[in-house]
Order: sequence, then C-alpha cells, then structure tokens
Amino acid sequence: MDAFYASVEQRDNPAYRGIPIVVGGSPEGRGGVVATASYEARRYGIKSAMPSKRALQLCPHVVFVYPRFTAYKEVSERIREIFHRYTDLIEPLSLDEAFLDVTADKQNIGSALKIAREIKQAIKDELHLTASAGVSVNKFVAKIASDLHKPDGLTFVAPDDIVTFMERLPVEKFFGVGRVTAEKMKSMGLFTGADLKKLTEADLMHRFGKSGKFFYNIVRGIDNRAVVPDRESKSVGAEDTFAADLTSIVEMNEQLQKIALIVAARMQKHDVKGRTVTLKKKYHDFKQITRNQSFAQGLNDAATIAETAQKLLAVTDLADKKIRLLGISLSNFGEAPRAFSTQRATQLELFP
Repeated sequence: MDAFYASVEQRDNPAYRGIPIVVGGSPEGRGGVVATASYEARRYGIKSAMPSKRALQLCPHVVFVYPRFTAYKEVSERIREIFHRYTDLIEPLSLDEAFLDVTADKQNIGSALKIAREIKQAIKDELHLTASAGVSVNKFVAKIASDLHKPDGLTFVAPDDIVTFMERLPVEKFFGVGRVTAEKMKSMGLFTGADLKKLTEADLMHRFGKSGKFFYNIVRGIDNRAVVPDRESKSVGAEDTFAADLTSIVEMNEQLQKIALIVAARMQKHDVKGRTVTLKKKYHDFKQITRNQSFAQGLNDAATIAETAQKLLAVTDLADKKIRLLGISLSNFGEAPRAFSTQRATQLELFP
C-alpha cells in the first residue's frame, strides 16, 4: 500500500487531502516519531521513523494525526479479502504489505501481471486507496520492484531481465540492506549489484557473515524461498506511544495496566498462554530497552501480566528519564517447563 496510514486518514477526512500530514509523533515536537508521512509531506524530506522535531523543522505547517490502528487493521483485512479472490498463498509482512504466489490462480487468469492490475483496481474501486505492485519470479525481485514506482505503481521484471536488473540496482535498494550495511558496502567500493557480483561467496561471507551467502545468490537473481501463508506467531503483544512523555512511575504503571488488559484479551482470544513476559521501554532520546521474565507455567491473565511488567519496570533505571513508549508481549508458548530467568537487552534506535 502507498503511505498506508496517511492515505487512510486522507481518505476518511477531507480536511487532510492535498496537505502534508504525518501519522504519529507530536505536534509540539516534544517527542514521538513519524509512523507514516503522506506524499505531500515526503516532498519536504519527511520520512517514516523521523523524530517529530525534525519533521517540524522540515515542514512547520505539517499536520500531525493521532494513529487509528483499529481502522488500519480493518482496511488491511479487506485488502486481504481481495487477495484471496486470486490466491490463498499469501504471506503477510505487515498490515500494508504481503507476498502473493499466483502460480496457480483461482480465476485461471494465467498472467501475474494482469492479476496485479486487477488487484490494484479492486483496491482503488472498493477502498479508494492506491497500491503499488512488483511482479517477478521470486520474492526478492518482486519486493524491490514494488518500491520502484510509488505511488500507484506497477513494475514487472521479466526472467530474462533479472540479472541486468540486479546488476544495476544500488546497494541501498536491496531489500534487507539497512543504512549501516549500505554505508559499509560503499566504504568498500561496493555501490551496485554489479560490484557485489565481482566478489566470491567466501569474500562476501567474510565481510558480511551469513548475509554474504544471501547477497551472493540474490545478485544473481536466485531466491528459492517459498511464499509461506499463515506464519505461526511467536509472540502476542501491544504497545503505546504517548502524546507526552511519561515522567511519573504512577503514570507508567497505569499505562502498563491498560496495555496488559489488551495483551490478555488477545491471548485469551487465541486460547494461548505464554511463559515469557517482555517489557519494552523507549526513552525520549530513542534509546530502547527490553526486560523479560520467564515462568515455569504459561499465563494469559491481565493481573499477572501487569504485575510482572511493573516489576520489570521497577528494576530499570528511571532517574531523570522520560518514557515515550511502553509495550508488553508474551512469548514462549507451549507447556514445557523451563527454569526461571530474567534477561535484558539494550539497543539504540537508528533512523533510516
């Protein structure tokens, strides 16, 4: 989908149409990051994951819109229904993106390109939104193709064109290559797929670890991964980014209770229990910390989830810290007992 959250907001609210808007963040620039920017906002250089303050600097008249994730999920489900008219081999990547294998399409159309056109038109006619599609013989090339001519794009890379296509592709356009890896590649004189192709598989693995083998295959157009529908979820969770940073432990505990109720409802809906509770916490400076505790038996009740998350919060350093996001997730499904443990990890978010 094209600028999905922002496009839904512009569709549902005429006042947002034709003007730069961002979903998420804070209009005062005090905290928050951009979840999605409309194409009008992108012309000013605003991007997803950009801090609100920077977005305001680039476009002082940008309009901030509070996210409506329930609405986005409902639209996503309707898009999925359109997909199912053509194939049941659907591998969702997120609310607004999926791989489709149409080798054997339900309507016997016989052309992936025609199917893509029909899906795009159905989304436009029925949901009044635009989508961009990439069509090719494997997931990697189709994914890259889908990003080339947004919005409302359709790009087909034929089998005979894949090698040339991959050789000309800038390394930063490779799906799965982030900013840090792209900069590392460029520092080594690797700017395009053709540059990567000059290196042996051993060279690439020496420089990039296990990813080197993937790069070796992909620059040659080799991607044998199947489209895998209905991937089993490994965790269930919920999180909230606050309009104003939290500074009080009382406020934080209240928010954790609300989040725990949502997580418990989702766990109970799917009749699963998890033995590991993970607390996610993001500070105002975008430093992100997770803490988790594992139990011998699975659980899915809100009271225990909230109490565990609050205890994990209490053992972290909160002095002079402002909290912009809190989240709780449950994982480690199943009934096999394991030892009690508490683990922790710290990372610094980097914006692409």
